[in-house]
Amino acid sequence: MNIMAKRDAAGEKAPALLVIGYGNELRSDDAVGPKTAEAVEGWQLPGIRSLACHQLTPELTVPISAAQCVVFVDATVDATDTVAMRPLAPAGPDQVMTHAADPRLLLRMAKDLFNRCPPAFLLTIPIENLALGEGLSTSAREGIQSALNLIRSLVPTPNFETQKVNS
Repeated sequence: MNIMAKRDAAGEKAPALLVIGYGNELRSDDAVGPKTAEAVEGWQLPGIRSLACHQLTPELTVPISAAQCVVFVDATVDATDTVAMRPLAPAGPDQVMTHAADPRLLLRMAKDLFNRCPPAFLLTIPIENLALGEGLSTSAREGIQSALNLIRSLVPTPNFETQKVNS
């Protein structure tokens, strides 16, 4: 996928790519989403914006609706050991908001409220440690590196290298 920055309705330069990493940074490996978003922010690339948050909230529909493409990054405790990125479609009208929003619900809200739903992906990083703490396991750090490579594949910038995550 090749993404390019465009202008929004107000003439502002909309981000070509919005990366939203979410998870609890006080639960060890659950921090992979925010850590990935922080690493993307460190790239300081024009047209790329990232947000690190504890959980998804309705307020995120504003930047989601302005972006050309959105990548949600989250931890997974599935039995898989593979970082995976899959396309997301907006939620159906029968889904309701609980205490924390689902990425698909935020896409639907962006469509309903702003008449705009950009292409979106869910990037999941397998984790093994949810204990209280701020350190990442080796597999979580490796997962972040793989996730950054997948995100990087969406960014058409020459002479670009991702930075290692040292947390």
